[in-house]
Amino acid sequence: MKIINDPVHGFIKIPQGLLLDIIQHPLMQRLTRIKQLGMSSFVYPGAQHTRFQHSIGAFHLTSEAMLALSQKGIFIFDSEAEAVEMAILMHDIGHGPFSHVLENTLISGISHEDISLRMMEQINSDLSGQLTLALNIFRNEYHKKFLHQLISSQLDMDRLDYLRRDSFFTGVQEGVVGCARIIKMLNVVEDNLVIDEKGIYPIENYLTSRRSMYWQVYLHKTVVACEKILINILRRAKYLVKNGENLFAPPALQYFLYNDIDNHKFTEDEDVLKFYAKLDDNDIWSTVKVWMDSKDKILSMLSYNLINRKTFKVEVHDEEVDENYIHDLRLKLSEKYQISYDETQYLYGLDTIKTNMYDIENDNIKVYMKDNSIRDICEVSELLNVALLIRQKPKYYIIYQRL
Repeated sequence: MKIINDPVHGFIKIPQGLLLDIIQHPLMQRLTRIKQLGMSSFVYPGAQHTRFQHSIGAFHLTSEAMLALSQKGIFIFDSEAEAVEMAILMHDIGHGPFSHVLENTLISGISHEDISLRMMEQINSDLSGQLTLALNIFRNEYHKKFLHQLISSQLDMDRLDYLRRDSFFTGVQEGVVGCARIIKMLNVVEDNLVIDEKGIYPIENYLTSRRSMYWQVYLHKTVVACEKILINILRRAKYLVKNGENLFAPPALQYFLYNDIDNHKFTEDEDVLKFYAKLDDNDIWSTVKVWMDSKDKILSMLSYNLINRKTFKVEVHDEEVDENYIHDLRLKLSEKYQISYDETQYLYGLDTIKTNMYDIENDNIKVYMKDNSIRDICEVSELLNVALLIRQKPKYYIIYQRL
C-alpha cells in the first residue's frame, strides 16, 4: 500500500494492485504536468495544483462514499467498488493543457470526455482488459446506475473534490464544501443516489459554494481574458504555418499546429493520441516564450502579453455587443498598432458566458425524506432560490488589446 499526504484530505491510501498500476501509467502521470485551473493562477497565485492531485482526491472521496453506503446496507461487490475507484481515478485523463483552450483551437469536434474514454481504453489494453467493468460504469452501461452517478452527476465525487481543492488553493473561502458531511448523508433509493433529509443544509452550502466558485474563479473576467489571448496566439500560429511560415514548437505541439485534427482523424489515426499524450503545460509555455521573439508582429505581441501578464481589457455587457461598437474598436486597434483591419481579429474576442448551476429537469438532487418519500432539494430547502440556481441569463464579454 502507498500513502499520499494530500494537503486537502490528509493521508490517502492507495492499495497495491490495479489502482497503483493505473496511477503509475504514463498517461496518468502526464496529469502531474497539467494544472487543474489553467489560467486561474493569473488571478490566484496559489492555484498551482494539478489534475493529478484532483484525480487522487476524487478517488479518495469515492472510497469514503463506498464505505458510507456499505454501512447503510447498500450491497456493493468488492470488484464493483474497485471499478468505480478506477473510473474516477481516470475521469479527467483526457484533459490537455489549458483544456478548453485546446478544444477551441488545436482540435475540433471532440471533447476531453471522449479523449478520456479513448485513453482509458488504451490503459485497459495495456493492462490486459482488467478495466472493462470500470469502462462500463464510466459509460453508464452497468446495471447499477448509482455507481455511475458517483462519477458523473450533481452529487459526484469529481465536483466535491474540485470545489474543496480549488477553494483551498485559491483561498476563496466561499467555495469551501463539507465533503465528509455530504458523503455521510449519501444513500441509494431505487438505484439512484440520494441525500438523506439530514443532509439538506450541507447540500444548500454545496450549491451556493458552486455558484460562488464559478463567478469568482472559473469565469473570472481576467481568466477569460488570458484564455482568449492564448486562443488568439494559437489561431495566429496556425494561420502563419498554413501560409508557409516555419515556427518553433516541440514535436507534440508542432503536430497539432501543422495538422487539422477533428473527431474522424482522432479516431482513425493512432498518431493523434500518441502526440496528444505528450502535450502538457510545459510545451505551451516554452513555445510562447520563444514566440515572443517572432518576426510576426501580432504573434510576438500576444506572446509577450501572456508571458508578462499584460492582459486584454474586458468589458462585461448585459446585452449583445453592438456591431458598430466592435467595428469602431477594430478601427482603433488597426490605427494604434499599425496592422490591417483583418489582422485585428487576433487582438479582440467576443464571448457569451452563462452557467447552469442546477438542472431541475434532468440532473437534480433528490432528498430521501423521513416519511420515505423522494423530493427535489429545491422543494424542501428553505434557503435555496430556485430561480437563481436555474437562471441562465448570459453575460456578454468583449475582450481586447488595451488601447
